[in-house]
Amino acid sequence: MSDWQVWIVASAALLVAEMFAPGFWLASVAIGCLAAGIAGLLPIGLLGQLLVFAGSSLGSLLGLRPVLVRRFLHSRGTEVRTNVEALVGKSGVVVKRFDPVTRIGRVVVDGEDWRGTLLEAGSGEAGGAMLDPGTRIVVVQVDGSTLVVEKEAGDTWAQG
Repeated sequence: MSDWQVWIVASAALLVAEMFAPGFWLASVAIGCLAAGIAGLLPIGLLGQLLVFAGSSLGSLLGLRPVLVRRFLHSRGTEVRTNVEALVGKSGVVVKRFDPVTRIGRVVVDGEDWRGTLLEAGSGEAGGAMLDPGTRIVVVQVDGSTLVVEKEAGDTWAQG
């Protein structure tokens, strides 16, 4: 097996290994191996291939890796929320009046009926925060199978 073939096989193996070890470190070294493999086709000897490998690996670590990390790894803050975490921030409607003492009622969010509890401590009639059927709410957090909700800002329509 020629030198250039060893470099190409190493490059392919490192790219496969990158799939299991995210971070683009191995991909940067794979780029160096690929460049050294291409350089191996030229009459520059093993020392020349090693210099090409070192230079292109370093170049991809400093130049390409930050771009890839920013594009693929740091965008994880915008990942899709699933299951009950996806309900946080969603709007819904009160279907059963919230009890003024226990602060518990029923809400419908995304077409599903949920047990709800009010976020506000002072949620009595005097505070104007009692939620009657038809009042729009926003899910603040999920506590087991109970949605912690508050009245949606700007909601003035409620059925009596």
